[in-house]
Amino acid sequence: MGHGNISPLQSNRPVSRRQRRRLAQSVFASSCAVPGSSAPPSPRTLVGLSDEMVRDAGMLQLLAAEMRIAELEKALEEARNAAFADPLTGALNRRGFERAYAREMARSRRNGKRLALVMIDLDDFKALNDRYGHLAGDRVLVQLVRLLRESMRPSDVLCRFGGEEFVLMLPDTPVGDACKAVRRFLARFSSVKSPDMDLAVTFSAGVVGHNNPESLDEVIQRADTATYAAKRAGKNRVVAG
Repeated sequence: MGHGNISPLQSNRPVSRRQRRRLAQSVFASSCAVPGSSAPPSPRTLVGLSDEMVRDAGMLQLLAAEMRIAELEKALEEARNAAFADPLTGALNRRGFERAYAREMARSRRNGKRLALVMIDLDDFKALNDRYGHLAGDRVLVQLVRLLRESMRPSDVLCRFGGEEFVLMLPDTPVGDACKAVRRFLARFSSVKSPDMDLAVTFSAGVVGHNNPESLDEVIQRADTATYAAKRAGKNRVVAG
């Protein structure tokens, strides 16, 4: 590299006052360049700028950098949340539900209150898909989640467990109260016809309470067993496990 390319900051020679002013002016010119312009403002327009103006230009650069960092942090948080959500319905996926369950279980142990879990399985969903198509089936799933969210408390947690199966977690709720709430919702859901279909859709549900030191897999298995009991009993009903 030729000596002509070494900047004053890299040289061991003392920097004159004129050189320092030229360097500050070049920093200010680069920070104030108009986006899309091909060249910075003429040096003649920067002659006489005070140290305060140069300092203000540096503050503007710092503010712009902080705003950019905030935007990146927001995008990262949105991506992190998306990793825990079902892309079709917006309900939690299994990974997100496991995290929410661990949080609620810790809280339940502290306050000593009961936790109810509900397994919801849409009735005859395969026949619905075969008759009306998968897009119609997707609309039914979205409608189920929308109506559930309208009925849920802020503390309740909803997960799309797989296919047409959903799990609803109800903190601070005894099994009997959970059954009553799910039956009310079933009556509402089955009375609303889905778009582009001439029939109402129903579901079968199993409701269980968490028993310490039961694992999540164990409580889900009991809820699943209760759901199958509802299916065998004729569907369109809620069974406590």
